[in-house]
Amino acid sequence: MQSIIFETLADPSRRRIVEVLRAGELPVGDVVDRLDIHQSGVSRHLRILADAGFVKVRPDGARRLYALRPEPFRELDAWVGRFRGAWEARLDRFGVALERQRKERP
Repeated sequence: MQSIIFETLADPSRRRIVEVLRAGELPVGDVVDRLDIHQSGVSRHLRILADAGFVKVRPDGARRLYALRPEPFRELDAWVGRFRGAWEARLDRFGVALERQRKERP
């Protein structure tokens, strides 16, 4: 897995932009309207997201429309999935221990 995925999503503003784009393709002005970030900042973050492969850009006349690309999210999910079994097993054991403790209390 490429470290650029984590480096790109480490920024809270970029994560907020990703959340906004979950709704679908949007022009930069609509992204700006939904966030408390200046247009120049949104444009800069969108460029970084596009360079990292998270966002695709489609020209529409004078506008540029931005949309999420699924590939980096699939890669991230696959990487996290390798650890999911261990986390779930530990959480299951923790749940059993909590339940046992709850039953032992008067």
